[in-house]
Amino acid sequence: MSDLVSEILIIFIEVLCSKIFCEIFGKIRYRGWINVVQLMVLEISAFIAARTFSNVLIIKQIIVASIYAGVMLWHVKISIRKSFVLGWLYQAMMLSTDYFAYSIGKELCSVDETIGKRYNLENILMILLGKAILFLGIIIIRRKLGKKSVEVLCDTDWLKLLIFPIFTIVIIISMLSFFKYVETPEQIMLVFVGAFGMVGMNIIVFYLINDIVEKETQLYEHKIFQLQVKSQSKMYLSISENFDRQKKKTHEYKNQIDCIERLLKGRQYSKLEEYVKTLHGKLDKELDAIDTNNIIVNAILNTKYQEADANGIVVVLRVNDLSGMWIKDEDIVTILSNLLDNAIEACKKCDIGKRILKLKLVNEDGMVKIGVKNTFSNPIVYENGEIKSTKLVQTEEHGVGIKNIIEVIERYGGSYIIKNDDHEFYFSIIMPVGYEAPYMSD
Repeated sequence: MSDLVSEILIIFIEVLCSKIFCEIFGKIRYRGWINVVQLMVLEISAFIAARTFSNVLIIKQIIVASIYAGVMLWHVKISIRKSFVLGWLYQAMMLSTDYFAYSIGKELCSVDETIGKRYNLENILMILLGKAILFLGIIIIRRKLGKKSVEVLCDTDWLKLLIFPIFTIVIIISMLSFFKYVETPEQIMLVFVGAFGMVGMNIIVFYLINDIVEKETQLYEHKIFQLQVKSQSKMYLSISENFDRQKKKTHEYKNQIDCIERLLKGRQYSKLEEYVKTLHGKLDKELDAIDTNNIIVNAILNTKYQEADANGIVVVLRVNDLSGMWIKDEDIVTILSNLLDNAIEACKKCDIGKRILKLKLVNEDGMVKIGVKNTFSNPIVYENGEIKSTKLVQTEEHGVGIKNIIEVIERYGGSYIIKNDDHEFYFSIIMPVGYEAPYMSD
């Protein structure tokens, strides 16, 4: 009975460690009572596997690693491949710390030759030592990686790391089989060195992960910076172009008024009527007519409107007074420029006559509501609820731009919806008008 209680307690410690471990690498999917259910499922599954395959270590490791991977996928928002690799990494880490504690036990006292075979006091102490080392390692990993986004690592990078846990598990199982009965000091020392090496190698793995994450994060931040610079350059160029056009229009209007005055003074009413009709037609075709009482928004919308019109895209607009919108210029540029650039690029891939872009940008009910709907021709691929790739735009800028938009939305305490049907893509955003986003310190 005491053996059963000890085993359940040890597995429970492992489960708690696995929970902390997997939360390092992804956002929690569910909170509340479902967390208890997840822990119970993991506890029961690990217990059954440990009991059923206690004498067949290789099968036990495969099954337990798969269980941890499955529950990890259920508990946090990560891909199947990442959960699979992390399940094996955790299992290798757990096995190596257990084996290291076992080797220390062989040095200091007489423990059973097989890890966890009999739960006497000495064995329990060594197993608890292994769990303590495991917990300490996880805490160190969390301190090292906890504030970094491991999402920058692609699935290919994770799969490359799979060789380390597999190698660890195979080596430890081989050593346990070869040194089933450790008797001489040389054998004990060899077991200790081997165990220490396995622990060290698994520590190195996470340092490698940390280095890769830092490098990928720097690249990602550089891409975002480049996009921001590009967007801001477009904004300033648009504003400058709008001012130049306005100056030209002012000059044209003065000339037109002078012409009208001359025709009136000359009583040339038929020519005056014809001239006014001509001016009216020009005004109907005037593209720089979007006015939201926000100079930045006006510059962006008018520029993108002209670009869309030049590419045969039908634009349907719904805007209102945005003078009270409390969103930083650089942030509204990030959102609108990326959304409209992606929408225009998608429409350009469609046949003429099917290029439609709908934009809603209004300040109502204490919220800024932005909605962009556009037609597209090729399928969009999603992964974990996010756009992974699309044949609409074959550049990395598309994905980075979307992530950049989402980052801005979340900083303002807003929400968003991304969805599509067979021919239309839709991106909807709601943000509080009076919410000032915090400045980014990094």
